[in-house]
Amino acid sequence: MNENKEKITVKSFENAMENSKDMLEKLNNREISLSDAMKYYKEGLKQLQEANNMLENAKLEFIELNKT
Repeated sequence: MNENKEKITVKSFENAMENSKDMLEKLNNREISLSDAMKYYKEGLKQLQEANNMLENAKLEFIELNKT
């Protein structure tokens, strides 16, 4: 069961990173409106924060595992 959790976390991390890249690509479009740009910017930041949280949790788990 723990293995499934790890697969979900990895997939979620990859999805968050991919989604943030998608938002960046949308922001590079010179024809988007300011409203859309703000929406993509906020969503991109949210995705990056989620990915960062996953990395921090993995780091803490790694440290805990190496203590024993």
